[in-house]
Amino acid sequence: MHRKKLQISPAWLFKTDTGELLDPALFRLLKSVRDSGKLTSAAQQAGISYRHAWNLFKRGNDFFGLPLVEMRKGHGTQLSPLGETLLWSEQRIKARLGPQIDSMASELNIQLQQLLAGAHPVLRLHASHGYAVALLPDFSDWVELDLQYTNPADALSALASGESDLASFHFPACPRLAEQVMAIYRHQLDLENLRVIRFVTRRQGLIIRGDSREAITGLQDLTRPDVRLINRNRHSGTRILFNLLLDEHGIIERQLRGAEREEFTHTAVAAYVAAGMADAGFGVEAAAAQFGLDFLNLATEHYLLVCHEERLHQHNIRQLLSLMASPEFLAEIDKLPGYTPDHCGETCTFAELLASDRQ
Repeated sequence: MHRKKLQISPAWLFKTDTGELLDPALFRLLKSVRDSGKLTSAAQQAGISYRHAWNLFKRGNDFFGLPLVEMRKGHGTQLSPLGETLLWSEQRIKARLGPQIDSMASELNIQLQQLLAGAHPVLRLHASHGYAVALLPDFSDWVELDLQYTNPADALSALASGESDLASFHFPACPRLAEQVMAIYRHQLDLENLRVIRFVTRRQGLIIRGDSREAITGLQDLTRPDVRLINRNRHSGTRILFNLLLDEHGIIERQLRGAEREEFTHTAVAAYVAAGMADAGFGVEAAAAQFGLDFLNLATEHYLLVCHEERLHQHNIRQLLSLMASPEFLAEIDKLPGYTPDHCGETCTFAELLASDRQ
């Protein structure tokens, strides 16, 4: 079977009206300067020579008409305001487009493998974007997976219509909150015929910068007029959880500055905060860790896979369950901040899972 996989990555292309191009390697260099504070180290991290790095910044300065870095004797090299803006713009675009690009890459790779190796069973999974579920396609030697990212309601609809074999679903480990989430999706949950494949728990909470640690200590601080929020999109499961937590604290959305601004992934929310465009966002701990941000844990939730009971006997589903319980896969989950294997690969009913949380 053909096992080589294509990856798709977004790239910036700056071009003037005269056709002059700016080398995309500049963005690697900007990130390295921000991380190291030294041009010599930044050039090494970016995989280019010191001379090439210097020329890149010179051409960038000429291109934009403003400096991209500030070099001061005894203080190393720092990004200028323009350099910071360009770097964080690129980071936000990658975070925003990542799930859609991964979905497109999954479709393309499945088509290529079917052409090169002949038709073979592919397991179709519609899932909310998350760091643990994103690991599954990396283990194609275990099971061939077509992973499409979408919101929980659309994932359950695809499962019901037969467009997918599996859907993700996530709800809090707190029984009180779990019942409220289940009620929202009750019309889509065929509890008699659906079965739960346990996967992970993950921590959700406020993503903030280190300089906001003393000013933002909980949800109530989000109501202050000087605190800017970046929200998740309203159809996401994370947004539903956030709104439930706000309700419990007697907070309504119109009290929150920036509640109308939305991003579609945890990574994009964290990038928005890291860029200084918002003071807080709500998302998973792994996203905060990715950008070196602080995290205030507010809820632990189950991230599950669900399928129809008869599907559990399919060969490729059995392969998936074996993968999820394997030491190799569990070791990768252990590397994700805020994620914990949750009887990974074991099956049960919703009632059984909810009953175990009440104990």
